[in-house]
Amino acid sequence: MDNRGERKYVGIFNDHQGGMTDTGKIIRDAWIFGMIPESETCEGWLIQGIQTLWDKVNKEWEKYGFLVSNLPPELRQRFDRIQSAAIERAKQQGWDPSNNLDNEV
Repeated sequence: MDNRGERKYVGIFNDHQGGMTDTGKIIRDAWIFGMIPESETCEGWLIQGIQTLWDKVNKEWEKYGFLVSNLPPELRQRFDRIQSAAIERAKQQGWDPSNNLDNEV
């Protein structure tokens, strides 16, 4: 069987840019909305699973007009906590927020 079409995700903590990628954002947002536990890094997930998660996350953001400022206080606090930790972790891994992130593979 040919598995070349079944790329598996490395996990948010093993992702390049310290996880500050489009896929990393999907996972962090899923944590914020309680769709997956914060212990779930999605390591080993197939791209199709990440796409399904993105669809769910996108649908949830739609409720808030895709604006952090529209999140209710509990979700806003969770967002701030998760994002702050992600930024700190990524910087420790050498992520530079001024770099262009459009080159995600």
